[in-house]
Amino acid sequence: MNHKFQLPSYVRDLVQARNRLKDHFSDCDLHFTFDGNLVGDLGEAVAAELFGVKLTGRSNEGIDGYAPNNRSVQVKASGTRRGPAFRAVETRADHLLVFQFDYDACTGEVIYNGPEEPVIALLPMEWTGQRCVSLTKLVALNARLSDEDRLPILNGKK
Repeated sequence: MNHKFQLPSYVRDLVQARNRLKDHFSDCDLHFTFDGNLVGDLGEAVAAELFGVKLTGRSNEGIDGYAPNNRSVQVKASGTRRGPAFRAVETRADHLLVFQFDYDACTGEVIYNGPEEPVIALLPMEWTGQRCVSLTKLVALNARLSDEDRLPILNGKK
């Protein structure tokens, strides 16, 4: 079950400013794509807003925050059709949220909302650098989850 939502107003303001730049410079083929750090921060802000995740800041590798039920949460976000990238880290979260943003429409979609372990199981046992999991695989895994496996959406109206 994927959930589509409007980006929060403070994120829409940023995205709309980016879209105005993109439109203004369209004849120059400038895209004004958001980089990974900004996209990740936007994903964490959305997780806090929609799911009540209490963010931990940059100090906890592999864990971005804690859900209201105290489960540790990792957040991944993208504005492209590529799947999220994972690094080989010691600590894994209990739960994973993956968001797909459509900046032109100022919307987002929850691609995956469930335990992190089945997603990590799709990756090699050992690797260096980053490895991606395809959106197709995430959507398929997400479709098999029960409601009990998901974090409830607390606020989808902003």
